Amino acid sequence: MMGDGESVPFLLSLFLSGLVPDGFLPQRPRMQQGASARVSAIQALIELLSSMRFAISLLTVLAIASIIGTVVQQNEPANAYLNQFGQFWEPVFARMGLYSVYGAGWFLAILAFLVLSTMLCIIRQATPMLREMRGFHEHAREVSLRLFAHHASLVPTLPPQARRGAVTDYLAGEGFRFRIDEREDGALVAARQGGAGRIGYFLAHTAIVLICAGGLLDGDLPLALQMYLGDKAPTSGNRPVADIPASARLGPDNWSYRGNVYIPEGGSADFAVLNAGDGILLQSLPFRVALQRFRIDYYASGMPRRYASDLVITDNDSGERFERTLEVNKPFTYRGVTLFQSGFDDGGSRLRFTVRDLAPGAHPPYPFAGEVGARIPLETLGYGYTLEITGFRPINVENMAATAPGGGFESFFGGGANAQSGKKPRNLGPSYTFKLRDAAGQAREFSNYMLPVEIDGRWYLYSGMRASQMEPFSYLRIPLDGDAGVDAWFAIRHIFFDPARLDALAARFAARNLDGDDSTLRERLKEAAGHTLALFADGGFAAISEFIEKSIPEAERERSGAAFLQIIQGLTWDAWMIAREEAGQAALEPGEAHAPFVRDALIALADSSRYGAPFYLQLNAYEQRQATVLQATRSPGKALVYSGALLLALGVFGMLYIRERRLFVLLKNDETLLAMSSNRKTIDLDETFARHRDALAAALGATAPQN
Repeated sequence: MMGDGESVPFLLSLFLSGLVPDGFLPQRPRMQQGASARVSAIQALIELLSSMRFAISLLTVLAIASIIGTVVQQNEPANAYLNQFGQFWEPVFARMGLYSVYGAGWFLAILAFLVLSTMLCIIRQATPMLREMRGFHEHAREVSLRLFAHHASLVPTLPPQARRGAVTDYLAGEGFRFRIDEREDGALVAARQGGAGRIGYFLAHTAIVLICAGGLLDGDLPLALQMYLGDKAPTSGNRPVADIPASARLGPDNWSYRGNVYIPEGGSADFAVLNAGDGILLQSLPFRVALQRFRIDYYASGMPRRYASDLVITDNDSGERFERTLEVNKPFTYRGVTLFQSGFDDGGSRLRFTVRDLAPGAHPPYPFAGEVGARIPLETLGYGYTLEITGFRPINVENMAATAPGGGFESFFGGGANAQSGKKPRNLGPSYTFKLRDAAGQAREFSNYMLPVEIDGRWYLYSGMRASQMEPFSYLRIPLDGDAGVDAWFAIRHIFFDPARLDALAARFAARNLDGDDSTLRERLKEAAGHTLALFADGGFAAISEFIEKSIPEAERERSGAAFLQIIQGLTWDAWMIAREEAGQAALEPGEAHAPFVRDALIALADSSRYGAPFYLQLNAYEQRQATVLQATRSPGKALVYSGALLLALGVFGMLYIRERRLFVLLKNDETLLAMSSNRKTIDLDETFARHRDALAAALGATAPQN
């Protein structure tokens, strides 16, 4: 239970906040009402703010907020939070500021209150603690000394006139400071040692103030004040820099910020981008940074081992120009702005493609070029999409361990990249990503590899697709033919899915499998082949399976499935032979040597029906252009934080290792009373007292100590 000194201020604080009804607090005399009551309320509020209970509560809330800021990814796009938390909780958490905890108003307010609370605590405790540090307690009574946990009574044999000198000489030799209080029956020598240890408390509390104040200065508080008090407002990041208004630009004299600087090779920038809610602000720098070259080395695993930026920095005022190489963990500071090497990106690599139309009866492949970051409308090419080339990677190290073997009819569904077992890293070469965005704004993302990939002795071109960034890529594996190209597969596909060629393909299949004169049977086989081809073109293997389940008795489904599979494989072979004839190539003899390609081609045909794009972009050549991502910071609070860290270390050291000891020696005519106290009981206190007791007994020529 709290004592009266604590309960009244605490209850008063609750009353002031409206949590305690009138009449609950103890009534003050009438003479304390009015101005005196207001003074008392202010004092109670100050006591609350400077109390240990209030500070611990603030630290607890800060700890919880820090956990949230660690668990929840900060400053992510709004769509990422919407996909993670759903439509109900996403706006709730957004209003609470959980997506930018360390810049939220309530977090900054808690930091400010913690600074205020600690400062008030220092002010309140300074006077009594300084008084305690300077005091010797030389007026302590004998009865109090005999109640100390560590005390001893000595009977000295040394003459009375020599006892005081022996005691003071010993205390001075042990590093004690002392004061003597003359009494009627003798003298009390009050000594103290290690009083500086109490300074550790001041240093530790001052460190908290400095660290929190530095955090406020280097946090979002200055920017929030500018946006609240000034005419600054964030703008959308999807617009050219020249079109960003002055209300979204901050001058180079802004004294606290942290933003990113994106510079492609051969380019330059004199501004940093600051994230502000759902928009951005442009922070002007006092100098211009140009990137001459970006260098990067990789580990065997494909992870970056080292990357560095060769920069040219030009002062905007003086025109001074100098070169500097920036690496990770090696920042550079100029005119109060510190540049860090934080990452890298594509700087607009130039890519050259071959466009392979997937529509039936499409025109031949044709060349196409673009660069990373470009948005290219495709209406002029006959497609109702906008092409967005989003990325390029020259190195892709993937785990290509042996695939788990499959079997049966199910193994022919969903070609894609099968699950891998074990570890077998391999560099698959360059890859690129792009999006196809329709008129409604919906986009599908694609990831294509430039070089073919070998799996179990067969070679494929990989192309991944996903409908949203929250999904993994599903891969289309396009098999290479005997000439190490993909022309054969695309030719098969054009024939396979062209309604105008369905009858001819089905007739060729029926004629090849029935050499007799039974035209009726041949016609029925042609109809079966045409029906199978139509089902496959409509939905791949899933459409055939659905037809079997609905139309075939359960006892006959296995045989029917095998028959359909044989028909669709035969149609694939015939489409391949037609494509070779049209290309002027010789026909091939059916056999096991060509079965893997037919099977792979059939799987890819099924997967391509779910590909989601009207064409396939095949990368032929590229000209890579790197970009560096720097972090530009101006941190006036950094010195405060570093100073606070130093003071905190010194304060903790002082509190832990500088022990305050008080030694009292009461010199009487027939007895010497020895007592010792410490501000903190430690395991060596008994040993220390025994050492001083024995040493003083020897100096006084005393008999055995009596406790």
